[in-house]
Amino acid sequence: MSTIAPDATIHHSAIVDEGASIGSGSRVWHFVHVCGEAVIGQECSLGQNVFVSNRVTIGDNVKIQNNVSVYDNVTLEDDVFCGPSMVFTNVYNPRSAVSRKDEYRDTLVRRGATLGANCTIVCGVEIGEHAFVGAGAVINRDVPAHALMVGVPARQIGWMSKAGERLPLPVDGDGRAHCPITNDAYELTCGKLECRTV
Repeated sequence: MSTIAPDATIHHSAIVDEGASIGSGSRVWHFVHVCGEAVIGQECSLGQNVFVSNRVTIGDNVKIQNNVSVYDNVTLEDDVFCGPSMVFTNVYNPRSAVSRKDEYRDTLVRRGATLGANCTIVCGVEIGEHAFVGAGAVINRDVPAHALMVGVPARQIGWMSKAGERLPLPVDGDGRAHCPITNDAYELTCGKLECRTV
């Protein structure tokens, strides 16, 4: 049996397979397909032409923009943003003639991360909390929390606050900075950034 909250909005053109779970206040828009084992949290938004596979877990307040496919073995924690036409994979070395369904690699996107438009997330990586992947970047390795990643393959060029503002900190080394929006204090020590809320 599907578990769809009574206040969830499902567009009439969407297909939600039997068994899917969709939380309170979530919105599923035009031509979306949600497979039967998928779990989608509360207050999520799935834009036009989104596909959500079976072995997918999506947390609360996740925004998935148009034309994104979330394949098996992908987990999106709360407050993740997936930009238009960004790409997930789940097989590292695919061949049409070779079945590799038992070789899917897990991809974990931690709370509050942003995945920019048209970026690609190669399977088997973990993207840290509040990391920011720029448009068109290709992620092929783990991303630290709060890291700003750009390029092909992606490289870290800075640090981002929880509010999505770039912090004036070096990529390497130590330092302190404040978010210009929230005034939260951030401390960088040995390559790890932590928020010290004011």
